[in-house]
Amino acid sequence: MTAPAGPRGSETERLLTPNPGYGTQAGPLPAPPTPPEEEDLRRRLKYFFMSPCDKFRAKGRKPCKLMLQVVKILVVTVQCIQVDPPERPPPPPSDDLALLEGSSSYKNLTLKFHKLINVTIHFRLKTINLQSLINNEIPDCYTFSVLITFDNKAHSGRIPISLETQTHIQECKHPSVFRHGDNSFRLLFDVVVILTCSLSFLLCARSLLRGFLLQNEFVGFMWRQRGRVISLWERLEFVNGWYILLVTSDVLTISGTIMKIGIEAKNLATYDVCSILLGTSTLLVWVGVIRYLTFFHNYNILIATLRVALPSVMRFCCCVAVIYLGYCFCGWIVLGPYHVKFRSLSMVSECLFSLINGDDMFVTFAAMQAQQGRSSLVWLFSQLYLYSFISLFIYMVLSLFIALITGAYDTIKHPGGAGAEESELQAYIAQCQDTPTSGKFRRGSGSACSLLCCCGRDPSEEHSLLVN
Repeated sequence: MTAPAGPRGSETERLLTPNPGYGTQAGPLPAPPTPPEEEDLRRRLKYFFMSPCDKFRAKGRKPCKLMLQVVKILVVTVQCIQVDPPERPPPPPSDDLALLEGSSSYKNLTLKFHKLINVTIHFRLKTINLQSLINNEIPDCYTFSVLITFDNKAHSGRIPISLETQTHIQECKHPSVFRHGDNSFRLLFDVVVILTCSLSFLLCARSLLRGFLLQNEFVGFMWRQRGRVISLWERLEFVNGWYILLVTSDVLTISGTIMKIGIEAKNLATYDVCSILLGTSTLLVWVGVIRYLTFFHNYNILIATLRVALPSVMRFCCCVAVIYLGYCFCGWIVLGPYHVKFRSLSMVSECLFSLINGDDMFVTFAAMQAQQGRSSLVWLFSQLYLYSFISLFIYMVLSLFIALITGAYDTIKHPGGAGAEESELQAYIAQCQDTPTSGKFRRGSGSACSLLCCCGRDPSEEHSLLVN
């Protein structure tokens, strides 16, 4: 006979099952083991956010990008030192002056200024720029297209004059110029700079791409397994801003170097654009060095303070910009006809910014004091305008600005501050207890050609090589 089903049967089953207790709560059940897929993802996320030193301990890979950036800093700096500015300051004028009366030899042009609207003078000048004899270079022949404009549309008694020039480089065709300068070393060095920056661009772009792929995998995993939507700020943690800065510097360096080669080959004359590109790229390259200093705690104070203070500073600057623009428009409208520093919006902004830093105060007040005889009302308004602006921005705005940065520094100085709070992504990664020296990150890392992703890999190695 079979035992009747019911409460009696269920009690018998409970007695026979290997439970730690009967009829009582034995405590919380142990956490289920982490699935291998999630453990592997968490380990790869931890490796992605490691420093180059920890990555070297984890997989034994040499920090190629770090060594490449050091080489790039050297070659880019040497290249900027080799750039010879084409323009030199003019020599000071001498005191020897002469007056030539040539009214009988030259024809003149009589104009009626009350009927004059504008005068445009266009002409061309040719000149030769002698290069240094040390580099054994040939002279440069230039043609300057000059445009001078006298604008009398306002009929205010003063005629503004504008000067525009365009430079065109040409090959010197004089019979005595029969050879070319020896620029082979410079050309070779420029090619080395282009190759170095191209390799740096590929490595940084590859790291950005792998971060994007890892982000998509993490977002898909959290949606499938936990039904959780990853926020935008957590997605942005996968975007390395330092790599974007290095990619930008590489693009600027390559573009500026190509233009430099064209200038030395006498095919281009865009000196200003070339100098801006090379100068900006050098600045970004040197700023990128700070990234590697942030891996050391003692050198991370500046970047950590800026990172914590930046959101508050940006919101504060938005509020200050509204007041600053109001003062700019007010000064331009009221004081523009009476003060040379308030003639345009750009000049007003420069003048007010100088006043914030305490520069040029006496000259600004003295220039307005001279206008007291013309309009006492405008002079009184200028005093209220300047005193209110200086008091507001120096004693309040600057003090609050310094207080924001000081508060951010105090936040990172104390470990329990708000700056020490970690995001949900960092808390998720922190659950991985594997240390860089545990050896669990070395799976599939023995590929000798993984530097440029140029050869095939086993599918099992793709996950371990997803991050760099």
